[in-house]
Amino acid sequence: MCGIAGFINLEEASPVDEALLVRMTNTLIHRGPDSAGYFSEPGVGLGFRRLAIIDPVGGDQPLGNEDGTIVSICNGEIFNYRELRAALIQRGHTFKTNCDIEVLPHLYEDSEAAFLNELNGQFAFAIYDRTRRRLLLARDHFGINPLFYTIVGGVLIFASEIKAILQHPLVRPELNLTGLDQILSFPGLVSPQTMFKGVFSLKSGQSLLVSNGVVRINEYWDLDYPLDGEVSYDRPESYYVDELASLFERSVAYRLQADVPVGFYLSGGLDSSMIAAMISRLSTQSRHAFSISFSEAAISERKYHRLMAQHVNADQHDINFGWQEISGRLRDMIYHCECPVKETYNTCSMALSEAARREGVPVVLTGEGADELFAGYVGYRFDSLGLRNGKRSDVETLLEEEFRERFWGDKDLFYEAAHTGLTEIKSELYAADLYKSFEEFDCLATPLVNTERLKKRHPIHQRSYLDFKLRLSDHLIGDHGDRMALANSVEARYPFLDINLIEFSRTIPPNLKLNGYVEKYILRKVAEGLVPSQILAREKYGFHAPGSPYLMRRNEAWINDQLSFDRIRRQGVFNPDAIERLKKQYTREGFTLNLPFESDLLAIVLTFGIFLDTFELPSLN
Repeated sequence: MCGIAGFINLEEASPVDEALLVRMTNTLIHRGPDSAGYFSEPGVGLGFRRLAIIDPVGGDQPLGNEDGTIVSICNGEIFNYRELRAALIQRGHTFKTNCDIEVLPHLYEDSEAAFLNELNGQFAFAIYDRTRRRLLLARDHFGINPLFYTIVGGVLIFASEIKAILQHPLVRPELNLTGLDQILSFPGLVSPQTMFKGVFSLKSGQSLLVSNGVVRINEYWDLDYPLDGEVSYDRPESYYVDELASLFERSVAYRLQADVPVGFYLSGGLDSSMIAAMISRLSTQSRHAFSISFSEAAISERKYHRLMAQHVNADQHDINFGWQEISGRLRDMIYHCECPVKETYNTCSMALSEAARREGVPVVLTGEGADELFAGYVGYRFDSLGLRNGKRSDVETLLEEEFRERFWGDKDLFYEAAHTGLTEIKSELYAADLYKSFEEFDCLATPLVNTERLKKRHPIHQRSYLDFKLRLSDHLIGDHGDRMALANSVEARYPFLDINLIEFSRTIPPNLKLNGYVEKYILRKVAEGLVPSQILAREKYGFHAPGSPYLMRRNEAWINDQLSFDRIRRQGVFNPDAIERLKKQYTREGFTLNLPFESDLLAIVLTFGIFLDTFELPSLN
């Protein structure tokens, strides 16, 4: 991974402030500590920070085509670059480096944006066509790599992280309340919203083209499950198991490509254990594995990740994470997330990437994506039990059905929360004056996803689509994955998020994903013979780090100050009386939150205050 930043004038090709370009790019040095590169000409500036992984000596960016008329910068990896490169050479292209990213300007030269459908990778890039003064931005299929942009004063400004955009003198940071409302409503932010008004996140599977001063956004890919009855699932189970196993092996092999050490995160669960086992099958060298352990036996997975580490002969680094470390990492975590969060486990993720960087391992493989693809969450079981929608006829149920019909296009589709009840919570939680204008920032006012992708789909496919769009992209592989790894200059790679594997998974019968009440059934079949039986037999373990009740009981002065009545009142966003009631409730003897079914509201309020301080955003009062 790396960091990119830049801007293009939409109206006239005025001189570029190269010192500004350097300042913007240098805010991303944690994403790319190894080198920097720049390109500028009147009206356009491109900046790059490099984390050197493939061709460390020759692969500095920007890169270009043979005559220099196409210039590219890219954050990420193109895993099928060898096949693409061979085809390009056959068509007469020549290369100056052995870097995977060099295929991009040549692909663009041949087919402009159409080449996006040829890529297998995780990427966010900018390609500048000097002859036609066109700028193409694109984000990978699943949103693994972030890409933000804003348009202000006739200039489009973009970067891998918003902090780089904020360096531009035309940008004045302002709070986006719709983003905050998303965090209260869903696992986290949902593109294109961010926490900064006027700054947008390019959605996964989208590109943005600037041509003749006009900005156009195009969707080149989306997760599209088959309509009910469209596919006949008439092949034997063994076919699906064998094909998935083959694609998984190829995906892991792709993600081991590097000229630097590659390790892996190991939790002791099915997904990370499968990756560890496949790495061991494909590579004879001993690899570094990184795991988190806790002193509390009830939540520690030490037994299982040690078993798996021994099984694959890994050089395991077991990080003993004490809960007292959470508060000390919160500010850094929010700086890198660039948003409030409702859980504290990102601090554990930061500890993992710190350990990887300390051991000289700048690339790790990790298991995100499997739960969303193969029915790994408890919600899939609830759906199969018929618990989506109770057959009550009270007013609250009727209002909820009306909301679901409008928002999802299906009155029986329940996801995350009963939103009519959530609206009541918000009416208490938001400051009274602010709530008067709630309709102006209500994130549920319009649908967040393409509801056509939900209609006439199997319930497992409906939930999978929503998990991809509302949980995975901007949260699990955004603020939790990409940001926490790159905070310590470590690239995370995701074998389950391979375009070929995912396209095949669309064709797998739903009953092979959730078989009876066995979650990720087909993955378990693939894992037979790969991982120890003790891990295969484990039920899914959903880890949740201690949240605000634990932090409140520690009675730390700075946290008490962040949640004080006067500070909350001055911020003007939350109701200070409601926050006082939550504080009393959360600190009551024996109180616990029933995660993931209840939201840690105080964690959102606490990290929101840290967010305001970190980015020096003005209070509403």
